[in-house]
Amino acid sequence: MTRAARATAVAARTAAARTAAARATIALLAAALVATAAGCSSAERDRPLVTVTTNILGDVVGEVVGDAADVEVLMPAGADPHSFEVSAQEAARLRSADLVVENGLGLEEGVSRHVEAAAADGVPIFTAGDAIDVLDWRSEDDSGPDPHFWTDPRRMAEVVTALDDALDEVGIDAPGADDYRARLDALDAEVTAAFATVPAERRALVTNHHVFGYLADRYGFRVVGAVIPSGTTLASPSAADLRDLASAIEGAGVPTIFADLSQPARLAEVLADEVGIQVTITPLATESLTATGPASSYLGMTRSNAEAIVDGLSTHE
Repeated sequence: MTRAARATAVAARTAAARTAAARATIALLAAALVATAAGCSSAERDRPLVTVTTNILGDVVGEVVGDAADVEVLMPAGADPHSFEVSAQEAARLRSADLVVENGLGLEEGVSRHVEAAAADGVPIFTAGDAIDVLDWRSEDDSGPDPHFWTDPRRMAEVVTALDDALDEVGIDAPGADDYRARLDALDAEVTAAFATVPAERRALVTNHHVFGYLADRYGFRVVGAVIPSGTTLASPSAADLRDLASAIEGAGVPTIFADLSQPARLAEVLADEVGIQVTITPLATESLTATGPASSYLGMTRSNAEAIVDGLSTHE
């Protein structure tokens, strides 16, 4: 082998070694990041960690625990709770939390396996749906447990009471629990007064999917139907579903379809065309808090939705 060939071979081996070393370093750094995220125990943190699946519950938990714990909310503002997913780092932190708070009732379809993994690791899980009297959503062909209990502030107050006990069991204070329950009671009275202005014959609701069962149960509304005849936004309506709902809407004289902000109003607009009458599409933040504005907190979301429903059902002839 010539001197030039030997030099070229040495350079190639050196470059390969450097590449392998760089790859190994990157792998070690990635492993260290995951280990840091997953391996930080409560003893190594300044405050305990409560990880919450949805942002509606996250807001409530934050109000209840105040500065007594760090609250990590997995679901971004404006996301769909039925379909959002989490990163590997978030999943690792979930499995190291002092308490995981979930809605349950089949809501968080994209993260349920991670909650189950955390439970298998021994992480305490608080399931809000276990604290309430659960209603079923129903259509002609199907039914299931309705996870949207937050549309009834009284049921949310029951969740706060049970959450207070769950926090106590893991050694976390809940200094804001009593005050927040009082605010929920006041909210319920305010919403009751607002809905009392809607004539009984106009208390009929159509949404983009079954989301208002608890609101209807609490405040005396009728759920005429949903564009998606299911308790989840991941289902799809058939042509027969749309025709049946169109007939129900015409029969009830419904002036407004309420569509969630996290879902496009396309299906509701298609239904409006199917009905063949003038139907207003009113967007509501029913599934998720918004990043800013009135619906950026649970109390604000509930209040603003009530105002929009009153306006949508009372002012259209």
